[in-house]
Amino acid sequence: MKVDPLNILLSENLNLRKKFYFISGNEVSLIEKICSSLIEKYKKKDDITKIELDTIENFKYENSLFGGKTVFFSRNCKGIKNKNLDNLKNGDGVFIFVQENSQKSKVQKEVFKSTDNACIIDCYELNKASKIKILNEFLKKKKTKIPEDIYWFLVDKLDNRYAFLENSLNKILEIDIHNITIENIRKLISPESSTKENLFFHMLRKNSDIVRIYKDKIISNTDVNELYYSCKYFCQLLIDSETADDYKKKIPRYLFTEKDYLIEIYKKYNFKKKKKILGLLSNMERVLRKNRNLSVAYGLRFVLSIKKITIS
Repeated sequence: MKVDPLNILLSENLNLRKKFYFISGNEVSLIEKICSSLIEKYKKKDDITKIELDTIENFKYENSLFGGKTVFFSRNCKGIKNKNLDNLKNGDGVFIFVQENSQKSKVQKEVFKSTDNACIIDCYELNKASKIKILNEFLKKKKTKIPEDIYWFLVDKLDNRYAFLENSLNKILEIDIHNITIENIRKLISPESSTKENLFFHMLRKNSDIVRIYKDKIISNTDVNELYYSCKYFCQLLIDSETADDYKKKIPRYLFTEKDYLIEIYKKYNFKKKKKILGLLSNMERVLRKNRNLSVAYGLRFVLSIKKITIS
């Protein structure tokens, strides 16, 4: 069963209750949003225990000490085969598998297509129709109406990546309705008005410069969240690229002026560093979920840690 990711995010009454969820694609922020949304939906109905897995080879259920439902979560899981999934069907757990696009994910997707009680969720950049759905839902929840010219301006200009679009909408809809003008929106969402993404391009500068830029621009939990997904996006490009030529092809066109810098960063990375970056991203994600009041302080550590790994 294939499900539109927006149905999961926007439909409060959607009741999937599947045994297996396979989330894949190349839009990192949407993948992360779907993962957290699925877990939140189960939390509303059950006391859940989340357990992370590396592989489902030789998996055995163990009785939970706390009762309730167990959600098993795995990134880039090993052992995804029909016989192993059949072995998981007998217990009460729910399994969420995340695999960003690769040749491996295509093979795994075919396994889930032939598996009963499985849900496949593909996460890619948003198109115009998707942005219209999201904008309509935001306006409905905020009980807000905006002029038609502003509505279509937003549809055209909002980012195609979910986390950045969501952050922009939250900023826009927080201001007074009378101040929601095209001019003010342009200031809020234009690339020039924000250095969250640009912070990644200052990684080779002195720590004192990075700290100054960070303190000047990162002042809220929303800012940290946007910074995290921006850094994760660029780190994921590094991790997923096997060669410099492969990496060049993945650099977005709008970053043509930063291409030489990004290639210089890529050349500093080997397998060991990529593994460290993955661990850092995972740790920061946990911080954002559990310690939101401390996220601004942790965000600076996060940025400096990326630099440390890069230049080591």
